Amino acid sequence: MKHSHRTLIALMIAAALSACDTEATLDPQKQVGPNPELPQAKNFLLPPMQVPEGVAWKEGETPKVPAGLKIEKIASGLMHPRQVYVLPNNDVLVAEANGTPKPTTRPKQLIMGVVQQSSGKGGKGGNRITLLRNVNGQWEKHNFIENLNAPFGIQLTGNTLWVANADSLVKFPYQAGQTEIRTPGVEVTELPGGPINHHWTKSLLASPDGSKLYVGVGSNSNITENGIGAEYRRAAVLEVDAASGASRIYASGLRNPTGLQWEPQSGKLWAIVNERDEIGSDLVPDYMTSVQENGFYGWPYSYFGQHVDERAKPPRPDLVAKAIKPDYAISSHVAPLGLLFYTGDNMPQYRGGAFVSEHGSWNRKPLNGYQVMWVKFENGMPVGTPQPVVTGFLTDDQKQVRGLPVGLAMDQQGGLLVADDAGDAIWRVSKE
Repeated sequence: MKHSHRTLIALMIAAALSACDTEATLDPQKQVGPNPELPQAKNFLLPPMQVPEGVAWKEGETPKVPAGLKIEKIASGLMHPRQVYVLPNNDVLVAEANGTPKPTTRPKQLIMGVVQQSSGKGGKGGNRITLLRNVNGQWEKHNFIENLNAPFGIQLTGNTLWVANADSLVKFPYQAGQTEIRTPGVEVTELPGGPINHHWTKSLLASPDGSKLYVGVGSNSNITENGIGAEYRRAAVLEVDAASGASRIYASGLRNPTGLQWEPQSGKLWAIVNERDEIGSDLVPDYMTSVQENGFYGWPYSYFGQHVDERAKPPRPDLVAKAIKPDYAISSHVAPLGLLFYTGDNMPQYRGGAFVSEHGSWNRKPLNGYQVMWVKFENGMPVGTPQPVVTGFLTDDQKQVRGLPVGLAMDQQGGLLVADDAGDAIWRVSKE
């Protein structure tokens, strides 16, 4: 980057950080649950920003967990671990990726690049899947599948392993116990990608019978600034037929649906969703929700039901009228990326509820997220206030960040596995 570009970026960041009315005015607790408080939207040339410095975990340093639990590092030295998936034999698969190259055409994109490098979100991803195996209490690490294209979602049905790359759904033959797959993957269907690929992560979930695959595809922009044509089959959950590769839009209007899971009591499909930016530190709350077939959830025309976003042009009052209100807000700009309904016996206090990993804000003052929290469920629906479970990724003064939680999984012993993106590690939480 030329020196003049660096200077320009520094000036723009300084202008954004010094804006007089960008700080949040609401306690995040007022933006959780089915009826979050939603203040008036604001418009900014540049969004509010607060960027912690990315620092490495020190030797022996770990995230914090409540009394009665312990946390241990089971893998390190990874390259942006994003998702964790536990195989039937208790081997753990880790998808390592950090996106695909993107063109830089707007000032915001220049700033975001600097932000990512500063907070530890930058750097090359592994573009691979690593296998972790516990042998007599020691965790072995194997290069399982290499030369992938920003893999994210992983699912196993029978002897078929499915991987959602940034632009395609591929499958591989799998045999229990193997520590590597060198057979080339077979592309089942293309997924929305392209040179912009704003939200490159493609979450993945198989139907209980393995006949369908559900893919979460994020929008290609914040609020269609790249044109509505760039949003084809995006901001949606796609349903893919496993046998033929044919696909359809299962639900839409979800700006960036991740963490797809089946809620164990109701059997319904659930997702966590990253909402839109640039209308204030207190807007818009990210959320978790059941996903209805053929449902529309508002993006880009409205949020949390019928709250109209005036930036979306031309307006679509017909779509706003049918926008489904999400089930449960989890406050603004926490960037949820992992969802797990806990069904284990190791930590019975969490059984039946949902763990959510919050990657953390960069466009909110003060910062929000940077933790794994838990939400109680009753009769298939979230209730009450979220409880922090894995914290300490962010320092108390909010100036430094050590790690960024992403994917969540439960191993055969009921331990909670957490992928730490910036910390390049996998953590395991269990009872003491």
